[in-house]
Amino acid sequence: MGRKVALATCSLNQWVLDFEGNLERILKSIEIGKSKGARYRLGPELEISGFGCMDHFYESDTLLHCFQVLEKLLVSPISQDIICDVGMPVMHRNVCYNCRVIFLNKKILLIRPKMILANTGNYREFRWFSPWNKPRKVEEYFLPRMIQEVTGQETVLFGDAVLSTKDTCVGSEMCAELWAPNSPHIDMGLDGVEIFTNSSGSHHEIRKAHSRVDLVKSATAKAGGIYLLANQKGCDGDRLYYDGCAMIAVNGNIVAQGAQFSMDDVEVLTATLDLEDIRGYRAELPLQSRSEPYCRVKVDFALSAHDDVFVPTYEPIQWRYHTPEEEISLGPACWLWDYLRRSGQAGFLLPLSGGIDSSATACIVYSMCLQVCLAVKNGNSQVLEDVRRVVCDITYTPQEPTELCGRIFTTCYMASENSSQDTCNRAKELAKQIGSYHINLNIDMAVKAMVGIFSMVTGKWPQFRVNGGSSRENLALQNVQARIRMLLAYLFAQLSLWARNKPGGLLVLGSANVDESLRGYMTKYDCSSADINPIGGISKTDLRSFIQYCIENFNLTALRSIMSAPPTAELEPLSEGQIQQTDEADMGMTYSELSVYGRLRKIAKCGPYSMFCKLIHTWRGICSPGQVAAKVKHFFQTYSINRHKMTTLTPAYHAESYSPDDNRFDMRPFLYNTAWPWQFRCIDNQVSKMESENETQFHNALD
Repeated sequence: MGRKVALATCSLNQWVLDFEGNLERILKSIEIGKSKGARYRLGPELEISGFGCMDHFYESDTLLHCFQVLEKLLVSPISQDIICDVGMPVMHRNVCYNCRVIFLNKKILLIRPKMILANTGNYREFRWFSPWNKPRKVEEYFLPRMIQEVTGQETVLFGDAVLSTKDTCVGSEMCAELWAPNSPHIDMGLDGVEIFTNSSGSHHEIRKAHSRVDLVKSATAKAGGIYLLANQKGCDGDRLYYDGCAMIAVNGNIVAQGAQFSMDDVEVLTATLDLEDIRGYRAELPLQSRSEPYCRVKVDFALSAHDDVFVPTYEPIQWRYHTPEEEISLGPACWLWDYLRRSGQAGFLLPLSGGIDSSATACIVYSMCLQVCLAVKNGNSQVLEDVRRVVCDITYTPQEPTELCGRIFTTCYMASENSSQDTCNRAKELAKQIGSYHINLNIDMAVKAMVGIFSMVTGKWPQFRVNGGSSRENLALQNVQARIRMLLAYLFAQLSLWARNKPGGLLVLGSANVDESLRGYMTKYDCSSADINPIGGISKTDLRSFIQYCIENFNLTALRSIMSAPPTAELEPLSEGQIQQTDEADMGMTYSELSVYGRLRKIAKCGPYSMFCKLIHTWRGICSPGQVAAKVKHFFQTYSINRHKMTTLTPAYHAESYSPDDNRFDMRPFLYNTAWPWQFRCIDNQVSKMESENETQFHNALD
């Protein structure tokens, strides 16, 4: 009697609407799973179409092509003699659902629609799909004719059901259903389901991995069982990086862990697990379902072998988490690689200022080159094929990250009369250590020409504040420099390879961090405007820690002087060759304070008054109520004045839960009453009340 089931789950680097590539990766995962003895293969959410299709889910073409891919999967010899669980959109009775299609030997066993949709943060599933609101109910689904001709089935079951094989019972969850308070695995476990599967499309955020792992462990710790989680990985077409972490758990213990960051397009985890471990675990638990039983789809197939007594089973392992600094080094690097190889461009161009932010971006590109070299060294033929296509050399094999950087990465220091020699030297030294092709140029000629046109038309020549100019003149002169740098960045991105007699163009990288974006401390259409930004979702605090990590792990000693220098835009005149302008003085707040404001505004969902009420306690002993009020008002005024800049924010790697990304994560107006009269009056009233109470207490103490 078989008791040890052989199961496979996977992480796939799927790409939206790349039906041919997606099919190849699905088949490869099935093939790998079978070669390791698996008899059930689970794949990521919406793996056939790609997870991030967004409004393409409205198109009938998307549904058609998904069924065409499903037909290929059904007839493939690779998919025979293994239960395959794949994800795709399905329209049932003119309603579109996010579904799992489970099949075996050219027969569809069940189409299971998602019941709890993700609709927060970056997710808008209700826009494209409807939830299945009929727990434990199934209906007949009429298959398209192309599928009928393969399966010989006219209809199949569609709905909330479980599979009953010869040896066990398997139930499905999908992504957000695991995170919900009423997860389906609870009722399924009470109804005798022993194996739970979860197909996910879960993206990376710094410090998020432990939440996913804890949920999987707790799902089986309470009532026993086997839990398989599959996840998308890579950049499938937008700001998100899906971070793999496929895993298998038994009775609250992880027994198999997949990579969180990897350049392997297909990663398969398999495990052979003893069903008797689950039954023994549950023997002492008061498990009894008080709900209607699930419809069981009987499957004439076993997940175990007849004689498996001597087959070894997996033992619990300790999950290995990445540090936040490692996450920054690896996640954006893998995202950049996916974007580069799929964009058809020949590399990146970065305006390198010698400050922390642009240096962090440069280090991420260096990390990407390091990961590419390691993947090639480990025999990843797809990465080798991709890198040869990027550099337009079919004989090239990367050996060292510095050498690869020299081929695909151009850095450019754009000096002005307001730039210091120190930042120029820092940029040059860092470029030398990472191996980038480095350009030094001066923008003064272009700046004077631009201001000269204005002077010729108006008869006036604006001046910096230190030279007697007004605030308006001072800001305008800073913006001219910043915007000219953006124009030059795109000019060199398009033509610098041409000037070197090399084919292709370059993607321009931005380097504005999440805190600067939140505060709006940037010029609209300056070097923060780029094709993509790998650090746009990362805080200044985390970037400083990442720079220290690069010093220690990449031996980039040039970063030491960059770490010790005060952050500055270098847009105002120097004084005796020394920088007078600093970011924090310009902003009127520290980067640490900005992180606090950002978390309260987005995560704690605070308006001005609620933020004030929280901070008078958090900053008690540091600031008086009046000082807290002034800080909160200043933040909301500057935030609301600059919110319009978020509408043109460069697409950035999503990494932080308080990102101000206006695309779909942080949806807010961009025209505010920046005086916030009602809200600020509530704060003022509270301050007056507190000061009055403090004065009364003081006088009482004197009496």
